[in-house]
Amino acid sequence: MNGDRNELLQGLARAAVTAGAAIMAIYDSDFAVEMKSDSSPVTAADAAGEAVILEALARLAPGIPVVAEEEAAAGRIPETQGCFFLVDPLDGTKEFIHRNGDFTVNIALIEDHDPSLGVVFAPVEGRLFAGDVRAGEAWSAAVDPLGAIGAPEPLRIRAAPAGGLAAVASRSHNSPATEAYLDQFDIASRVSRGSSLKLCMVACGEADLYPRLAPTMEWDIAAGDAVLRAAGGTLSAPDGSPMLYGKPRFFNPGFVAAGDVEPPPIGPFMA
Repeated sequence: MNGDRNELLQGLARAAVTAGAAIMAIYDSDFAVEMKSDSSPVTAADAAGEAVILEALARLAPGIPVVAEEEAAAGRIPETQGCFFLVDPLDGTKEFIHRNGDFTVNIALIEDHDPSLGVVFAPVEGRLFAGDVRAGEAWSAAVDPLGAIGAPEPLRIRAAPAGGLAAVASRSHNSPATEAYLDQFDIASRVSRGSSLKLCMVACGEADLYPRLAPTMEWDIAAGDAVLRAAGGTLSAPDGSPMLYGKPRFFNPGFVAAGDVEPPPIGPFMA
């Protein structure tokens, strides 16, 4: 694509932080919870964050299609040829509703079916993650309560520890199949988190392995995948091949994210 990639990434970061402020205004209120047609919960924060991001993307990259979760739920899905954005304005709506802080704002640029740029913002933690896959550069930064983004610090996966791996798993979607898959490894520690924070934990060396044997949508993981790949990690489809984007219905049957580990495919464990 044309233009300065770093300038665009900085713009995506600012959009995510601004959306996070809109989300937090609702988080701190007595908000209502509704159910979508797929029986997943939604709040006013999902729509508020998405509106901020859509307006920002229209300014930053006019002409590039945007596939956003709430727009898609309403049946508004543009044609995606080669280059498009994937947006999840509030990944971890259940965590938002439970007020445990484990939710994120996610914006990713997809080019030729691969994640190219991505930002993940955790509003409660005030922590921003960003990655440029083509440049091989990932970073994180603190964000203060007024929305100012601090100095970036480089992110890199860590070398696999000799004393066993640190695994991270979904707080809401663990399963016996996930346990069976993890039994193949020497796991020294394990933590459960919500949202795309799990992918960022692998990217910044706080974890080594994150298997997900339950379905997700592409907008759930694309931004975190970009950060992880830019930091030197991998995110694989069930057959072990790199995850691709722009699939039918933007559906992922499962994946495994890894740092300095070569994980076997999860496919055999999903039958």
